[in-house]
Amino acid sequence: MKNLIFFLFLLACSASAEIYQWTDENGRVHFGDNPNKNVAAKTVKVEINTYTNVTYENVRDDDKNIVPHSKKVIMYSTSWCDYCKSARSYFIANGISFIDYDIEKDKSARRVYDSMGAKGVPIIVVGKRRMNGFTVQGFKKLLSSS
Repeated sequence: MKNLIFFLFLLACSASAEIYQWTDENGRVHFGDNPNKNVAAKTVKVEINTYTNVTYENVRDDDKNIVPHSKKVIMYSTSWCDYCKSARSYFIANGISFIDYDIEKDKSARRVYDSMGAKGVPIIVVGKRRMNGFTVQGFKKLLSSS
């Protein structure tokens, strides 16, 4: 099942083509970018988890794995996320020192991300505050409240 979800995720990231689902005569479910002509297929909507709106949360005091309580900017991201790319560009352009953990390449970062109960990327942590998503205005607010 995990392989199927990962496959669908890769398809969604690499192309904007539709994905189809159909069941064969043996009851096996199939997915592909071309519908099976012999069997009725339905279109599957694939959603990529990125935060499109900024929200804020406090970092739990009992979760010491997330970040030492400092003003250091830490981001949990992926390589394909446009909001993550925007945050990186903003930090670099403004000389903001940050640590970027790719949750798809770094298993320990993924464990921390999962422990936060995160549902999308980017997650940006400063001190005891966490921002889900990224906007410049949202980041400035996060800095002023940390």
